[in-house]
Amino acid sequence: MAVLKVIEVLASSNESWEDATRNAVKEASKSVKNIRSVYLREQSCVVDESNITQFRVNVKITFEVK
Repeated sequence: MAVLKVIEVLASSNESWEDATRNAVKEASKSVKNIRSVYLREQSCVVDESNITQFRVNVKITFEVK
């Protein structure tokens, strides 16, 4: 039986929500091993003078504890 743990991570990107999600996984994988899945919880953006300048995500990352 596998034991799984979930952490919540906030990340951002200047390109897209998809890129922000990739950034979250990339940064989390520096200290967390055995990542199994990512659940996208929330999306938001920063707007400056009618232009989107930053995409932000709040994700839950699930990983196996060994």
